[in-house]
Amino acid sequence: MIITDIKTTLLSVPFEEPPKIGFVGMKNIDLLILEIETSEGISGMGYLHPIIGGLQTIEMCIHEMLKPILIGKKAGNIESIWKEMWDATFIQGRMGITVMGISAIDIALWDLLGKYKNQPLWKLWGGSNKPLAVYGSGCYRGLGHDGMIEKAKKFVSEGYKAIKMQVAWGFTHDEDVANVRDMRQELGEEIKIMIDVNQGWNPDEAIKFGKAIENYNIEFLEEPIIADDFEGYKKIANSINIPIATGENHFTHHDMKVFMHNKLVSNLQPDLMRGGYTELKVIADLAHKTNITIAPHLFMELNTHLNASIKNASWLEHMGWYNHLWEEPIIPQNGFAIPPDKPGHGLKFKENLFKDHPYETI
Repeated sequence: MIITDIKTTLLSVPFEEPPKIGFVGMKNIDLLILEIETSEGISGMGYLHPIIGGLQTIEMCIHEMLKPILIGKKAGNIESIWKEMWDATFIQGRMGITVMGISAIDIALWDLLGKYKNQPLWKLWGGSNKPLAVYGSGCYRGLGHDGMIEKAKKFVSEGYKAIKMQVAWGFTHDEDVANVRDMRQELGEEIKIMIDVNQGWNPDEAIKFGKAIENYNIEFLEEPIIADDFEGYKKIANSINIPIATGENHFTHHDMKVFMHNKLVSNLQPDLMRGGYTELKVIADLAHKTNITIAPHLFMELNTHLNASIKNASWLEHMGWYNHLWEEPIIPQNGFAIPPDKPGHGLKFKENLFKDHPYETI
């Protein structure tokens, strides 16, 4: 399969239920969708949801810096293509826009290879399609004390065995502690609780909070401080007993090394937009060697294949953001999801989205 063309489309699709994250407003899901075409007539699809902004910049990067590298290449040489894109953009990149562009291409290449081999990615990577543990994510701080608990109880009623709630960015320290206390009281001891800080504190604040909630059986405390404060992570890990999770705002295994070498976290949460499948597989392998598990950030539909084929998968995250985008959405049942059995990643956007929701520049 020789790569003959790369095409991109930008969409802006309204959320069915806009997330009330608290410190940022989100009304639409802004998507970059990428198609790789080949001489065999087989195409692969990758996509990005950068959360807020940057779509046109990433698209420009893909066409100016990455597409010329790929045209004429054998599509099956995915790892070598990844490295060539990395090397070619090293001066301008190593993270940020260039790696996001690489990630969209990488996801599409793996989809392409799965279709060529007529295998879903989890099977191509030697995994199985047994049910995968999923936690209900979306107990947003913007819902307030009662709203977060109500959302969590809805997840539990649907069979989820774990939920994630938010703290910081609007609540006081005492309010955060009370919210966690009351969430545990309402859910009982059998439901696992994760807590997402969204980088909202400094190390001292995180330590103070962590010590205050140690008796509430917390699964992990996520992103307590800004991503690049590695010394702060060391300070927190050495000061509290609650497991720490992080990774969604780190790029590639180079950013993750400090967590693995120092065993600072219980779960790493790599993001597919920050390395694609190729790099997440590298991260998972390195983490396994240091007994750290993988709970990839968001993108449950794509990540089913990853978790189904690595040795150290722990959780998938489901917010339900994308259910209305897919022809065949993956809906967790009783807190578990099964990876698609179709070739490649098995995902296809609804055709009407391309007509009804084009991305409009301001």
